[in-house]
Formats: sequence, structure tokens, C-alpha cells
Amino acid sequence: MLNSPLKIALYSHDTLGLGHMRRNLAIAQTLIDANPKTAILMIAGAHEISAFEMPMGVDCLTLPTLAKDNEGVYRPRTLGVGRSDLLTLRASTIQTAIEAFSPNVMIVDKVPSGVFGELLPTLEELRQARHTRIILGLRDILDEAEVVHHEWESGSYEAIIRKYYDAIWIYGDPRVYDPIQEYRFSSQVIAKTHYTGYLGRLIPSADPTADLFDGLPPQTGNRILCTVGGGQDGELVARTFLQTALPNYATGILVTGPYMPSDVRRSVQNEAASKPQFQVLPFVTEPERLLSQADRVITMGGYNTVCELLSSGKPALVVPRVKPRREQLIRAERLAQHGALDYLHPDVVTPAAFASWLRRTKVTTHQRRQDIDLDGLKRLPGLLQHLLQSDRRSAPAPSIRFSRAGEAALHLAKL
Repeated sequence: MLNSPLKIALYSHDTLGLGHMRRNLAIAQTLIDANPKTAILMIAGAHEISAFEMPMGVDCLTLPTLAKDNEGVYRPRTLGVGRSDLLTLRASTIQTAIEAFSPNVMIVDKVPSGVFGELLPTLEELRQARHTRIILGLRDILDEAEVVHHEWESGSYEAIIRKYYDAIWIYGDPRVYDPIQEYRFSSQVIAKTHYTGYLGRLIPSADPTADLFDGLPPQTGNRILCTVGGGQDGELVARTFLQTALPNYATGILVTGPYMPSDVRRSVQNEAASKPQFQVLPFVTEPERLLSQADRVITMGGYNTVCELLSSGKPALVVPRVKPRREQLIRAERLAQHGALDYLHPDVVTPAAFASWLRRTKVTTHQRRQDIDLDGLKRLPGLLQHLLQSDRRSAPAPSIRFSRAGEAALHLAKL
């Protein structure tokens, strides 16, 4: 089946950071490599997706964008309309695009109903046509268990999964964190679930002809990389890094990300300009290449960043985000318990703490990273082939008994 022409849609609502986009791009590249006859339509909610090079066979539909602040509140990011009008526009755009593309497979990132239920009309249409296999892709950790229980219950997510979804792929290793146990999934959801392993990356070797540390005076010491994800909430880590006394002869490079507020970015760049050991880059589309040139890494703890760190073997100090979700903190704690990285809670982040970690001659050796499953991308083609070759039940879909919040989401999506 994977040798036949195949059409795949990848949906992500993309409201905070770059992780959703980069994860879907990695999945798209993997599936294209497995079957060059595949056509993939990425549906993304952030126009930064256009900065990434699209693999041959992949194109992107960018939705009018939403933004989520540090308290978890959604609003239109740029378009001057109300949130309800924006969601109506997004929902109708998705439905029209999927109807025209008519995919064999649709992979939905994280939220079974889409943000504010915007996917529900599309899912219902696909379920009636019974032509498309629908997969829910979940990162290793969503949030604290009680928060996830509340969200899944109020959004009627398990009912939506039972009715519309053929499979769930969890991009993680249950030996690090087991969502089935932690989130107490029902037996019906468990029956659809497969662990893929972490989506580890092939980290390129350093290319001296494309040295992203160019522009600094010649140095003989370590190269220290600091990244803050998309940068929306990266000010603490960025400023602390620039105030850190680096080891002798070390050079430091800070990547601020495209979402760092412009006034903060200007201030950070001005501060770095007076410190010859530092260089600031606003946005890097190939962070793996930058990572390959670093000796040590200080970073926030998003899923994609951690996968790249685990794949690279670089000594890393992670400062996890703790709001509006504690997902990064939980991931950092669990991986630290496995000896895979070091971490600092943001409440105790100081220049002295960074300097102390950089001065240590012995940091976490990462020998135990070999015990963490990083083969998720390699497994995806086989999982997809198995799903496409399996028989879909011919029985009619069960009706969904929505919670009040779920009914509200469905109504909003149909507006």
C-alpha cells in the first residue's frame, strides 16, 4: 500500500512555539522518504511554516493564526476579527481543503477535536465518507495528569476518539513516561494506541564551510549554544545566558526565536553587542546543524528540542517552561531521572547557576540515553502500512454523548 500513490493531511493548530510545525515536517519527510509517490498537505496555524524548506511532495495551507499567551488564553494573532469569527473561518477553510484534497490518511496533532472544536465538521464528513484513516498524534507528555483528565472530560475527547479515530500514535517511550497509565485512558482508547518511541533526529556532523559561529573572534574554547524555542517566553533564559560568565575562551550563541517580543529582542541584541564572546541569531530553520557545532547546550525543554538533544549526545542543561502547562517540567524531571540531561527549575535560574554548570568538568554523561527509544520516525512508515492494510470495522459509528463543554465546542465549530 505504501508503494501506491498516497495522500496524507497533517493538521496542527500551532498556537505557541515552533514544535508542532517542526514535528509535522519531520513526519512528512519520513513518510515521503518511505514512499516518494506520497502527496502531503500540511495544515498549519502559523505563517512561520513558510520559512522552512518543504520536502518535494509536500505543500502547506496556512490558517488565519491564533495566539496563546502565558496564561493559556487564545486570541486572534494578527487578523482584526473576533475569536468566534476567526474560528469559523478556520473551520470552513479546513473542511473545504480536506474535501478537495480527499486524503487517504489524516494525522491530527494533539487535540482530537482541533482547537475549539474546529475539526469536528471535517471529522464528521470524513467519517461519513469512510475513505480516510484518521490518526491522533500525541507527544510523550501533555500536562499534569489532573489537568489532562479535566481537559479530556470537558472536551469529550475519548468519545471523539472512539467515533472518529482509527489509531493513536504516542511519540514517546513509556519507560520514561507512560500516558496510558498516567492519564488513565479507557480500554477503547488503549486498543487504538501505539507507542512509536521518541522522534529522534539524524544530527548532521559539523560543516566548517557553513559555520554558524562565524563573526566571532577566533576562539579555542567550547562553543555554548542557548536556545529558547519560539522565544515567546524565553526572556528569562536569554537574559540570564548573556549575563553568564562563560569559561575562558568559550563562545556563546543565543537563538531568540521568531516569537520573542520585538522590544525584548532589541534589548537582548543590544546587550550582546557589547559582549564579544556572544552572538545573537533571531531564527534558525536548521537547528540540528547549529547543535552539531556546539559543545554544550542550555535550552528550554520543548519536545522537539529534547529529541534533538537526545539524538545528538550533547551535554545539556534544560530550563523547562512551567506555565501555562507543566509538560516541559515533567519531561525534564523524568529524563533527568534517566540520566539523560540536567535541568534547572526557572525559579532558581541565575547567571551563577549557569556558570556553575558550564564550569563543571563532569556533567551528565548521557550514557543512559542508549536506553531511551529514539526510533519513532523509523517506525512511522510501518505503523502506517499496518493501519492501511487492516480492516476497518463496518459497524455504524457510535453516537457521541458530549459534555456541555464538548457540545459548546461542536456548536462553535459549526458557526
